[in-house]
Amino acid sequence: MSSLALSGNASGAGVFTIASPNSASSFTATLPAATTTLVGTDATQTLTNKTLTSPTVNSPTVNSPTIGGTPVIGASLITSGTAVASTSGTSIDFTGIPSWVKRITVMFSGVSTSGSSLIQLQLGDSGGVETTSYTSGAWLANTANTNSTTGLLIVGGNAAAYPFDGNMTVCLVDISTNKWSFSSTMSGSLTGISTMGGGSKSLSATLDRVRITTVNGTDTFDAGTINILYE
Repeated sequence: MSSLALSGNASGAGVFTIASPNSASSFTATLPAATTTLVGTDATQTLTNKTLTSPTVNSPTVNSPTIGGTPVIGASLITSGTAVASTSGTSIDFTGIPSWVKRITVMFSGVSTSGSSLIQLQLGDSGGVETTSYTSGAWLANTANTNSTTGLLIVGGNAAAYPFDGNMTVCLVDISTNKWSFSSTMSGSLTGISTMGGGSKSLSATLDRVRITTVNGTDTFDAGTINILYE
């Protein structure tokens, strides 16, 4: 049976008091099997090698967000997905997005397709990617506006083998209805022509995936890289 030894510091004149709670119930405090320094709620300390499960993080600049999942506190609350080469297929999917995510940034680098169908972003939940009831529009410099109800338009114009660079963001704007807002800014890598898009979509459940595809759904990706950041 292990024993508990308490020792004093000969160089200190203060008194260290261990106080028990004023309670009729019994409690057990388990000490770690390690040479360590215990953490106090009022002490200024640096924590290392700690895993926080669904912590509540309070900030003077953010309205007391509750961070779920396993973010790295103190390093970054922004998580990067795995970059996908957009060189084949009719769609690029990013799945497994955590339920606590409130903002997603989709990044294009030299992305192009085999035809002129506009590129769009579709959102989804556990029931799959939704392909209807979007409110979306996009604008290309020196051309008319274009609208879509099958996805959130990323670009206002397109042509075969025409690469795009830029970012788009999708933000949760109404937690009770899973409504997401969207905006994008892109430029054509060959000509520098700018294109912008915007819109919104209400999902039937919590978002957990996004899809990049084209309006006609048949043009294929043939160049570039796509990745996401979520927070």
